Amino acid sequence: MKTIFSGIQPSGSPTIGNYLGAIKQFVDLQHDHDCYFCIVDQHAITVPQDPKQLKENTRSLAALYIASGIDPNKATLFVQSDVSAHAELGWMLQSMTYMGELERMTQFKDKADGRSAVSSALFTYPTLMAADILLYQANIVPVGDDQTQHLEITRDIADRFNNRFGNTFTIPDIQIPQVGARVMSLQEPTKKMSKSDENVRGFISMLDTPKQMEKKVKSAVTDSDGVVAYDVENKPGVSNLLSLYAALTNQSIDASVAHFSDKRYGDFKGEVAEAVVETLNPIQERYNELIQSTELDDILTEGASKAENIANKTLLAAKDKMGLGK
Repeated sequence: MKTIFSGIQPSGSPTIGNYLGAIKQFVDLQHDHDCYFCIVDQHAITVPQDPKQLKENTRSLAALYIASGIDPNKATLFVQSDVSAHAELGWMLQSMTYMGELERMTQFKDKADGRSAVSSALFTYPTLMAADILLYQANIVPVGDDQTQHLEITRDIADRFNNRFGNTFTIPDIQIPQVGARVMSLQEPTKKMSKSDENVRGFISMLDTPKQMEKKVKSAVTDSDGVVAYDVENKPGVSNLLSLYAALTNQSIDASVAHFSDKRYGDFKGEVAEAVVETLNPIQERYNELIQSTELDDILTEGASKAENIANKTLLAAKDKMGLGK
């Protein structure tokens, strides 16, 4: 059985893109893999956070994982900061990582945006991400395609460590979903959908009301020719909605195009909105049951204990290889 690790930052309610690019995969993978799914709150503090809001976001994200179908009896769900091995190995791996590698990370460039007052953790956090993955000897890391660069540096760090100190870490493979890996903004379909978008009409939150979801889809940018066709370069808005529909209904892009071949844009958007609502409604119902319950606390406490047992074994092995400790 192969091991999987992945996680999402608790920086606000996930979007439908986060659900399709990550969480939906997690639900499918937990049945025949050894899965570790993590709320990576230590990554969130690479930028300023309100402490109270961070705790609320962490709890909310955990509830959404479970509400989406993560089964604590099949997968280990935990909060990153509850397992101290993540931070410790992250520091150790900084000694194995080159400045040039970190300087090439496009997400750092995007988030820093030329500012001088940028946290050093924002620069070095790919090493913490590498520690997250390598602690559990993950064979597979399911991510959206915007994270592939970080997975490549993780593979490089693990290979470098193994070559220098002996075989210690599993080299992880990347897994990207064929459909829905990169859901774009509903208002600027050439940009990735983001929960930090200043234009709230550009993204669908997993906790939006059905009316909000419907309104956002129906106001999505398309074009003026009225033909439902998949052409990312010339029809990015329509192509984005087709990709969204295909992923939500578990159909291929070709099948989705054929389904809408004789439909107007109004009908097309209406069906996409319906697919979004039908997917998220049952998730929201379960979420509301969990968010204030002790059941959620119990699941996270047990998950942290399981994760810590595995992580500490890897950490001790890595420390021994590096000559750390008595």
